[in-house]
Amino acid sequence: MNTLLHMFNYTFIIRAFIVGLLISLCAAMLGVNLVLRKNAMISDGLSHVSFGSFAIATVLGVAPLYLAVPVAVIAAVMILKLNSNHHIHGDGAIAVLSSSSLAIGIMAISLTKGVNTDINNYLFGSILSLNNQDMIISIVLSLIVLILYVFSYHKMFALTFDEDFAKSTGINVEFYNIIIAILCSLTIVLGMRMMGALLISSLTIFPCLTSMYFCKDFKHVVISSAILSSICFIVGLSISYLYAAPTGASIVIVNLVVLCITQLIHYVTTKS
Repeated sequence: MNTLLHMFNYTFIIRAFIVGLLISLCAAMLGVNLVLRKNAMISDGLSHVSFGSFAIATVLGVAPLYLAVPVAVIAAVMILKLNSNHHIHGDGAIAVLSSSSLAIGIMAISLTKGVNTDINNYLFGSILSLNNQDMIISIVLSLIVLILYVFSYHKMFALTFDEDFAKSTGINVEFYNIIIAILCSLTIVLGMRMMGALLISSLTIFPCLTSMYFCKDFKHVVISSAILSSICFIVGLSISYLYAAPTGASIVIVNLVVLCITQLIHYVTTKS
């Protein structure tokens, strides 16, 4: 316990703790909407788009967040538009944008600087490398996501289960779909530094799937997901510090263990 408390003597750990906790909350709550709408893999697609943006920003010498945020928002809106296309929709729309963005990012790097440490951080995550500017931007954007989510909660609830019913009650479905897309984009871009492009989708999926085993209504699933995600982040960060393990991978493994234990308990209780 003393060792764990000692880690907060380091400034970079405090930065990682604050930012990681906020991002975990955002991802878990939005993940409930995405999973229930069967759009969970949009987070994986947006992470690839964000990686392409980060790669191009690195090559151009531009601050990555300043380029990645608007590009990810545009990509999310494009996915929504492609979903309404009769020829390209659903997973196909996500696959088109994600694979294209990943290829563009890799090509941009290979033709200029080659793969470097910064790009590896965006692929696999490196929350401990956050500087003060990154922390401030992440905190501000995370709070914006949380505030917008809370104020749009009832509209998102209606959209999640029945868009036709939501439209009949006077809800501007297209507008709130775009709001969801923007919130997802911001969360994914911010989470890239913590989890990397290859692992960020786990933050939106694992807590929700776990919560759905023991919560039966939307509100409790959202609250439970937020709590579980926060706890798993803290445990994962602690494991990473104690054993010098990759932070992103540690968080995912903790989430996986919790999900497996929950599944086992659910299986035993239903059989008994």
